[in-house]
Amino acid sequence: MISALQLRAARALLGIDQRQLAELSGVSLPTIQRMEASEGNVRGMIDTLTKVIDALDRAGVEILGDNAESRGGGRGVRLKQARASSTSP
Repeated sequence: MISALQLRAARALLGIDQRQLAELSGVSLPTIQRMEASEGNVRGMIDTLTKVIDALDRAGVEILGDNAESRGGGRGVRLKQARASSTSP
């Protein structure tokens, strides 16, 4: 699974735009745009999602799921789980 936020963050880390990601992955630009416009996890055909994730991986970005450990060294980005709001001062 990959979220729309992860997809946009991965592109930002690589410094590429949606068109470049479409070219790297062999997926159409409108498909990339729809994926990034999703709320929460990206929905779509498994083959399409795999192409995008594989392209990001080849370009040097590792997509981390909840509670996943990184496979290698290097820097990374992960969203923290939202903390419950507290009403105490």
